[in-house]
Amino acid sequence: RANTRSREFPAHGAKVHSVAWSCCGRRLASGSFDKTASVFLLEKDRLVKENNYRGHGDSVDQLCWHPSNPDLFVTASGDKTIRIWDVRTTKCIATVNTKGENINICWSPDGQTIAVGNKDDVVTFIDAKTHRSKAEEQFKFEVNEISWNNDNNMFFLTNGNGCINILRQLKPIQSINAHPSNCICIKFDPMGKYFATGSADALVSLWDVDELVCVRCFSRLDWPVRTLSFSHDGKMLASASEDHFIDIAEVETGEKLWEVQCESPTFTVAWHPKRPLLAFACDDKDGKYDSSREAGTVKLFGLP
Repeated sequence: RANTRSREFPAHGAKVHSVAWSCCGRRLASGSFDKTASVFLLEKDRLVKENNYRGHGDSVDQLCWHPSNPDLFVTASGDKTIRIWDVRTTKCIATVNTKGENINICWSPDGQTIAVGNKDDVVTFIDAKTHRSKAEEQFKFEVNEISWNNDNNMFFLTNGNGCINILRQLKPIQSINAHPSNCICIKFDPMGKYFATGSADALVSLWDVDELVCVRCFSRLDWPVRTLSFSHDGKMLASASEDHFIDIAEVETGEKLWEVQCESPTFTVAWHPKRPLLAFACDDKDGKYDSSREAGTVKLFGLP
């Protein structure tokens, strides 16, 4: 209750699609419709912009950091490439051409593979060292979000039919009917106990990783759940949608801990890897100057 302040920081010239913290929590990266990525350094109670990363020819839809190297991050773009960046040189160290417009990206927990999903429901697995494609898989359903489990031995994807598909070495091993409608996002908790999915039915469901059973549902949102994040200790789950608040739930009870008020739909949320600090970005209009212009700000919640 003593840390409920939000602050916003100018990041981009158009809406921010994705925010992510480096593994050490020193930096926050954001990807935007303005075709760039930005990186901030976290100081005591503020973000200080370090650099803007240019090179993509289209919107940066999602980005993520290397799981153990705090200097590398990767961006997925509609320009049919992914780019790996190094914050020490501020340069793009690799551009990998892919077949379609990329919308989802994740880095395997062992750091060896980057998976990227495109608008045509193809998932490509790229070797993070050689930057070459190792495999690709065309799915017959709408692929929404992709993620490895924490043990790095299974690959999960959420689909347009409300299912969670689980693959091991690219072979489908299980499909779970998770929701009655489009299953949008998926996140694993840092403790390795649960994963959560968010759906177009406005529900968030919490799953036991080992048993693959649904443990509880969170139903405070009224709109399709777009984004989820577990806190560093696995005790809190943030979820957001077109509702004008971010729901922060206690994982073990399902109870509401807090509501972070927003003036517009929220696209992306990310808890800091070491402390209860939430980064997020909304579909802001820059009302002060021009109500049609997008503000492109990144926000922090959890400040004293």
